[in-house]
Amino acid sequence: MTQSAAGPLLPRSDSSWFTEWRRTLDWGLVAGVMLLAAIGLLMSLAVGPSAAARIGYADPYHFVYRQALFAVIGIGLMLTVSLLDRTWARRLALVIFAAAFLLMAVLLLVGREVNGAQSWFRFTSFSVQPSELVKPTLIVLCAWLLAQRERYPAAPWSIIAFAFYGATLGLFILQPDVGGAALLTLAFLTAFFVSGLPKRWIIGFAAGGGALAVLLYNLLPYVKVRVNTILNPSSVDTFQIEKTLEAIGRGGLFGTGPGEGKVKIQIPEAHTDFIFAVIAEEFGLIAIVAVMAIYALIAVRGFRAASRIEDGFARTAAAGLFALLTLQAAVNIGVNLAVVPPTGLTLPFISYGGSSMVGMGLTLGLALALVRGEGTRSRGPYG
Repeated sequence: MTQSAAGPLLPRSDSSWFTEWRRTLDWGLVAGVMLLAAIGLLMSLAVGPSAAARIGYADPYHFVYRQALFAVIGIGLMLTVSLLDRTWARRLALVIFAAAFLLMAVLLLVGREVNGAQSWFRFTSFSVQPSELVKPTLIVLCAWLLAQRERYPAAPWSIIAFAFYGATLGLFILQPDVGGAALLTLAFLTAFFVSGLPKRWIIGFAAGGGALAVLLYNLLPYVKVRVNTILNPSSVDTFQIEKTLEAIGRGGLFGTGPGEGKVKIQIPEAHTDFIFAVIAEEFGLIAIVAVMAIYALIAVRGFRAASRIEDGFARTAAAGLFALLTLQAAVNIGVNLAVVPPTGLTLPFISYGGSSMVGMGLTLGLALALVRGEGTRSRGPYG
């Protein structure tokens, strides 16, 4: 299905690759992402100076400048990747997955530990988190493997896909990054479900996931502490969650006004994981409902576009990628509302963070490339 595009119309006789891309790209999704990035820049101005002062940076706009740079890189990457047809989108994903998977393995030996997880490489003043690139590319890889069941039914494609997922999950847990592992699992299950998940696999996932969750809770002290902030708050330090809820409550309906938030100064990760609470404090209930509505519209538009694709690979991969974005947003918001244990997951395109912005740019770029209209060059059975 050809998507209509906003802006000046080009002649139908113009069949250049740029015109084809422009006509078939979902500009509604692009607009939603750009709006989220603009909100992120606005909130960086609101919370960046206090975060810089707390950490000890001399320049109060340290995080503002970097957030602007990260937003340009993330959206630029998204638009660049969206230019690809399905064949090249898949090939790019496979190459990036192989490189990022290897880097995650190397991290276990030489990585930088942040908040208890050895997930980062440090380069001068920048940190790189390879797991942000592994998540979307694994979804594309597994979607392609699952789609091969229709062409070569004799091969154990589901088991091969599960093996890649299991190996990647193991690297997440070894770091340990249980929040990232949980998000990856949910997105993988979405893709598996869309591709046709047998009932026996559903039972197996439920049993295995429950057993693993109990095991991690008992083996990893930081997991127990985070879970207990919800299940047994009297047994752990809940200062950050209490301040987050205080900020949300203080905002009321219309907020305290831009830059007028007071509680945000006391929240350690106000510019990253808990930016949602700052939005609530300074702009109120109306603002956070608007933010949630943007994510919901992206989810609805994305899943609807994915459901219309006849190509099994592209449909499965696109559904998994849109799930990755919207589930991460839902989990982050749930953490801020104290209904989900802290996970370390950012609010996509709004929270400060270069790796997160690049990872989400790649995620949406691949998704946009896969859901482009039928006028694209990619019309083969599996890209």
